[in-house]
Amino acid sequence: MTKLDTSRDFVPLNIAVLTVSDTRTEETDKSGKTLQDRAAEAGHNVVAKVILPDDEDGLVEQFNRWCDDETIQVIISTGGTGVTARDVTPEAVDRVVDKHIPGFGELFRQLSYDDIGTSTIQSRATAGLKNKTYIFALPGSTGACRDGWDKILVHQLDNRTRPCNFAELIARL
Repeated sequence: MTKLDTSRDFVPLNIAVLTVSDTRTEETDKSGKTLQDRAAEAGHNVVAKVILPDDEDGLVEQFNRWCDDETIQVIISTGGTGVTARDVTPEAVDRVVDKHIPGFGELFRQLSYDDIGTSTIQSRATAGLKNKTYIFALPGSTGACRDGWDKILVHQLDNRTRPCNFAELIARL
C-alpha cells in the first residue's frame, strides 16, 4: 500500500507527452490531453507534447531526442501498444531503452483487468529507462491513460510516495 509523506516537499518533474496515432490531431487527441492535464494538475511541468504517426523509426528518433535532452525526466506515450500491424510503440521503446521496467506493464494489465476484463492481454504497455529519462508507453484509449496515470504514474512520479518511487531515484540514475 502506498502512502504519501506530506512532511516532504513535492518536487515537480519535467514531462514530455507523445501521442502515437495515424489519425489524431491536437483537436482530437483526448488521450494525450488527458495525460498532459493530469500531469499539470499533479504539479509537474509538461515541457513538450507531440503527435507522431505509427512509424517505428520516427518514434525511436523522437524518444532518443527527448532522452538526450537533459531537461526532460519523463516521457509518457499513448498509442501504438496493441497487436495490429501498425502498433510499433513497444518495439520503438525496446530499441531505445537501456533498462526495461517490466513491472509497469504487468501492473497496468492487472489494474486494467478490473475495467476491461481479459481484453487487457491485448495491451503491450511497457516502460524503460534511457540515460536519466523514464519512458512509459500506455495504450491509446483515454480510459487507459486515466488508469495509467491515476493508478500508477501519479504515485510513482511523486517523490513523497512511500515506501519508494521513481521520482526520488532520478538523482541516482
